[in-house]
Amino acid sequence: MSNFKNPSDAEIKHLLENTRHIAVVGLSPKPDRPSHTVARALQKFDYHIIPVRPMTDEVLGEKAYADLHAIPGPIDMVDVFLNPSRLDPVIDACIELKVPAIWLQEGVVNEAAALRAQAAGIQVIMDRCIYKDHHRLLRDAS
Repeated sequence: MSNFKNPSDAEIKHLLENTRHIAVVGLSPKPDRPSHTVARALQKFDYHIIPVRPMTDEVLGEKAYADLHAIPGPIDMVDVFLNPSRLDPVIDACIELKVPAIWLQEGVVNEAAALRAQAAGIQVIMDRCIYKDHHRLLRDAS
């Protein structure tokens, strides 16, 4: 039985309305990858995306960083496109940096990591697509 629970639609809508800077961990420079498609859509929704991908200079016209600690500016949310087994160091960095929210994309399920982030005061959305939720919750708002 799972102890993790995603925030309500109202809480997710509030988060999406009040987020500006989204670090996208695992953002692929390949246009056919889901992370690339979603990040490009986030740019069209007027979010500032910050690619986090080692050994990549830039993605979607934005400077890429090797890890979350290397990002110089504010991070409102971390959107994760990684295998769940690679999540712990990302959660550790989010806790250290006091990131307010973590979005674990569809298929990124690691209940222990999500609960650890929640216990540290971070809002966590798990196994959901930020693009789909943005479309569902905000498409009529503009």
